[in-house]
Order: sequence, then C-alpha cells, then structure tokens
Amino acid sequence: MYTAAGQPDREQLVQRFVPLVKRIAYHLMARLPASVQFDDLVQNGMIGLLDAMDRFQEGFGAQFETYASQRVRGAMLDGLRENDWLPRGLRRELRRIETAISQLEHERGRVPSESELAEALGMTLADYQHTLQEARGHQIVYFDDLAGDGDEDFLERHFTDNDADPASILEDRDVRQALVAAIARLPEREKLMMGLYYEQELNLREIGDVMGVTESRVCQLHTQAIARLRTQIAGNLPAAARKRKGAAGG
Repeated sequence: MYTAAGQPDREQLVQRFVPLVKRIAYHLMARLPASVQFDDLVQNGMIGLLDAMDRFQEGFGAQFETYASQRVRGAMLDGLRENDWLPRGLRRELRRIETAISQLEHERGRVPSESELAEALGMTLADYQHTLQEARGHQIVYFDDLAGDGDEDFLERHFTDNDADPASILEDRDVRQALVAAIARLPEREKLMMGLYYEQELNLREIGDVMGVTESRVCQLHTQAIARLRTQIAGNLPAAARKRKGAAGG
C-alpha cells in the first residue's frame, strides 16, 4: 500500500476501503426512504474516506478502519442533511410525538404504549404508525436538532468549532450513561429490535423474521424507539455540550 518513495499509495488504499464505504452505505439505506440513492451515499462516503486518509497519521490498519468508518458515515449524513429530504411538516409531527412521549412518561411513570400515544396526539393508531413509517431515517440525520423548536440545529446553538459533531457529543460520559439508562427503559420489543440492529447488525428484513413482523413494522418500531431515546437524553445534551466546550476553551 506504499509507493517506491515510501508514501501511502492513495489509489490502492481507496480500492482497499471501497467495500467499507459500501457496507456503511447499505447499513444506512436500511433506515432511509426509497428516494435516497445508494450511489449518492457512496459518493459522499468516498469524500469522507479521502478526508480520513488525509487526517490519519498512524498507518492504515484496524485503528484506521475504525476512524475511517466514523468519517465515512459522517460524510454520508452531511450529504443527507444538505438535501433536507424530510418535509418540515413531518419534522413537526415527530417533535409532537416526542413531546407526547415525554408528557405521558412524566404523568404515568412508565413508557406509554402506541395506543396511548396515538390517543394523546388525536390520531388513530393506523395514522400514528403511518407517521412513524414516513419518518423513516429522520433520527439518524437530524440527531443534532434534539433541543429547541426552531430551525436552528443543536450544534449551531452550542458549538463554534468545525470539528464538533453528534458522535463527539455521544462520547461524553454523562450522555452515554443517560443513553444506556434510556435504552434500559424501552419496551421489551423495542429493546430487542435495537439489539438486533445495532449489536447483531441484522437488517430490517432479518429482524422482522426474528420478531415475526413485517419489515415496515420493524421500521415503525425503530422510529418510535429512537423518539423515546431522544426524549430521555435531550435534557442532558445542553449541559454536556457546555462542559465539553468549556474544557476545549480552557
């Protein structure tokens, strides 16, 4: 993977890690609407790969692959954000769902069921589930708009450095602890679905086979589970962000 002059052979390295870019793209595609093109994800991912090669200085083994995976995925998400493919009306509906989850949990001391959420929102259960299906992929792209009702996203409100990103926030110890606690509070079916997807890395069809439901139903459960998690950790993110920003400035 090096030239005769001892420099990394960029072309060979790109070819070596193209399968990594495609694997990450396929994994994201499982949670995105059909309007998102696989080739667009790969193209943005290649930009992230090249950026990783420019930034990483310690060789191109397992550590680089981990680092490159973060950069590739981040570049894909950046491309999706730029396209702003989720209608504003649907984003408002998702905020309503998250607000209803938070309110019902506070009132009842437990996670609300889908039927309870639909009733609180003035929807039929079918309409509520349809909204979850339509919002497929929303949370992975707009994780950084956790707080606030305006159009300004969370990162724009709390960070000034260009290197800050949602992954960096999640690395904060307090936020990770809040996330672990929030996952533990999920209903068993949603907890199982999240484990199969994020730990076992099954796709939605495979998860449906395991759980005995359709692929679209798995998608609904995923959207709802992420909405529950967002309501649990949203209150922690501003404090974590301020702490991280202060540490960087000190």
